[in-house]
Amino acid sequence: MPKLKTHSGTKDRVKISKNGKVRTRRNNASHFLQKKSASNKRQISQMHTANPTNSKMIKTKLGV
Repeated sequence: MPKLKTHSGTKDRVKISKNGKVRTRRNNASHFLQKKSASNKRQISQMHTANPTNSKMIKTKLGV
């Protein structure tokens, strides 16, 4: 069976942690930032862990 190619869009948007968790950026961080509170913007700027259902699909796309 041939090797699968890595999905380049997923590769740019996702990181895999040392323990194998999928880390992604949060949404709503690009515009309309004036109306969002400072605490909300700080929370948005941090990475978060994808849920297990999506992480299985993401790992398949990355070939992990």
